[in-house]
Amino acid sequence: MNPPASTNEASHPAGLTSDEARLRLEKFGPNTISDTRLHPLRRALANLWAPVPWMLEAAIVLEFALGKTIEAAIILVLLAFNAALGFFQEGHAQATLAALRSRLALNATVRRDNAWIGVAAAAVVPGDQLKLSLGAVVAADVRLIEGEVLLDQSMLTGESIPIEGGPGLQTYAGALVRRGEAVGEVTATGGRTKFGRTAELVRTAHAESSQQKAVFRVVRNLALFNGIVTTIMVGYARAHHLPMGEIIPLALTAVLASIPVALPATFTLAAAQGARALARLDILPTRLSAIDEAASIDVLCADKTGTLTCNELTVASVHPMPGFDSSHVLGLAALASSDGGQDPVDAAIRAAASRAIASDLPKRSHFVPFDPATKMSEAAAVEPSGLAIRVIKGAFAAVVTLAQSASEATQTATQLEDQGYRVLAVAAGPKEAMKLAGIIALSDPPRGDSAALIAELRTLGVRTVMVTGDAAATAAIVAHSVGLDGKVFPPGPLPEAVRPEDFAVFAGVLPEGKYALVKAFQKGGHIVGMCGDGANDAPALRQAQMGIAVSTATDVAKSAAGIVLTKPGLVGIVASVKEGRITFQRVLTYALNSITKKIVQVLFLAAALVMTGHAILTPLLMVIIMLTGDLLGMSLAVDNVLPSSTPNAWRISELTIAGAYMGISELVFCTAILALGKFRLGLGFETLRTLAFVVIVFGNQATTYANRERKRLGSTRPSRWLVASSVADLLIAATLAACGIAMSPLPLWVVGGTFAAAVIFAFLVDLAKVPLFSRLRIG
Repeated sequence: MNPPASTNEASHPAGLTSDEARLRLEKFGPNTISDTRLHPLRRALANLWAPVPWMLEAAIVLEFALGKTIEAAIILVLLAFNAALGFFQEGHAQATLAALRSRLALNATVRRDNAWIGVAAAAVVPGDQLKLSLGAVVAADVRLIEGEVLLDQSMLTGESIPIEGGPGLQTYAGALVRRGEAVGEVTATGGRTKFGRTAELVRTAHAESSQQKAVFRVVRNLALFNGIVTTIMVGYARAHHLPMGEIIPLALTAVLASIPVALPATFTLAAAQGARALARLDILPTRLSAIDEAASIDVLCADKTGTLTCNELTVASVHPMPGFDSSHVLGLAALASSDGGQDPVDAAIRAAASRAIASDLPKRSHFVPFDPATKMSEAAAVEPSGLAIRVIKGAFAAVVTLAQSASEATQTATQLEDQGYRVLAVAAGPKEAMKLAGIIALSDPPRGDSAALIAELRTLGVRTVMVTGDAAATAAIVAHSVGLDGKVFPPGPLPEAVRPEDFAVFAGVLPEGKYALVKAFQKGGHIVGMCGDGANDAPALRQAQMGIAVSTATDVAKSAAGIVLTKPGLVGIVASVKEGRITFQRVLTYALNSITKKIVQVLFLAAALVMTGHAILTPLLMVIIMLTGDLLGMSLAVDNVLPSSTPNAWRISELTIAGAYMGISELVFCTAILALGKFRLGLGFETLRTLAFVVIVFGNQATTYANRERKRLGSTRPSRWLVASSVADLLIAATLAACGIAMSPLPLWVVGGTFAAAVIFAFLVDLAKVPLFSRLRIG
């Protein structure tokens, strides 16, 4: 990487020569953000390289090796389905970078060979003299050397108030010129600009989903356990001299029984269901994993400007001096304000004056726009009596030197400034006898729902901290007004171990600092949500498990965020947390159900092998069980559940214990029914195989309904899709068994008796489940 470009490069009053510009372009590279997007084919292949796909791929190879093309084709379809779901949920980092690139100027005006010429923004180099004109986007980081401009840097710094810029001011790529014209010397280009560093942070930002880690641990635990059981079964079969023609199908059946085929697909389906629910509330998820993480966040980092506040200057208070009232002070200030343009201060003054119309105001005859050198704007006006007066509006320190003022004026202005307000003074009168009319305090007010949002999040177990680039005094005032009372961390380096409970506000934080703060909280074991609106928030939005862009956010912030609020206000954050917890409960039920099924199926194969001396299920029967079971399991992704009142967390050890209890309980049930069929009913082996198929399907139904409840069976009404899937599953299994399709026929009364036994088993297993789940904190 090239060293940072700086103004140490020789400055040329006439601008660079064409040859010098070409050499610097070769040295520093083009003024662009590098494109590191992955090829779609590589992204697609990445979805085939994970624990569950590995197991499916191994099963496909084994099926083809044994000539079982139908079974192999079915598993191949399942593999492709899972991969396709994952592929279409990726690529958001690339979208973020594209939005960052689009924010940069496409063209620029530079001085080359002692002449101003237009060049592509990509051709701007360090040392170039760059012209900044009204409405232009600054093409690179520059230091102003002449002229005066009003710069809007809110997309970069989060500051809602544009800044006045003159010689010596450093400004950045992506800033917008609101007023004036200036010339600056380029100090950094491309990836070395402040904008470029933000883009690099976005590209490298990545928070590993807690759900992704949970999936991996579930699959790992199942694979390890089932691998051990399968190895023991194969050893047992070899010791009892079973032919290889039976051992290989036995091993393949055990492998198929071990694979949680629909686990990734169900996680995605549950998140998609949550996304549809949020969309109905005008909340747009851009990354499905953000919905899952919304269930677990315990810290919300909220940007001040545009997130907790309206990102719009308004008149907070008017302090008239003796002889004036508030409406006259505002009216006079409006006379000294431009009637149009993009100056937010003038817009706020005009809006306030229109709501408090004063009578007998002077009539303006001439207007002089704001001058950064004097820090004032002024108007010439004529009183109704015909007296010509001068009206000035500007910084208190500048205005008070030109007008008579009351003794308390300075004290009032100081108090307002200490409280974080932007303070303006208004004076009027004949040129030689002007009087201070009043003081106007402006602020970016909190949103009306911010305090309620923070209070509700607190009841949900989520701690909110303000993270802003603004000054500590301003941030503290806004924080207090929205219910964030606590210490303010002043501008400066973050300590190595910073905790969200130590501070309510982090002030003066740069983009890199926001990103680092999110990572520090994550390192401390917190699941972090981050909401913001500007490009400066993009890296932190991307790094956070739950990035939220408010309705006024830039495209950059929206691309980086996982959730975008499409309406003003922050009530959508509470809705996202609640919907995330609903999604979590659905996924938790499926994961618990998957552990239960995989434990019972492999152990049942082992128990049946000992009982009968043969592989009780064929690979084809296991594939049918997989298909019907996954249909039932995936319907849990749209089931009716109740959200928890506290942040959720994946407790894999406790989940495994709960699943093991349910699995062993079902194993006892299934083994008992199989023993009854063999020893009491005297069924032949092929008929026993059918009975084994039926009891596994019916037993899975029983534990599914027990697993979906955190309390007693029947506490909540199952969804229509779950009921429909159950009916379809039962009918398919009963029809295949009774008609002898792909297996020997089983008498209807045996099928019916097994179903009745499964219903009784469901209520019995539920008795011990409730205290166990409570102790293990499942849900």
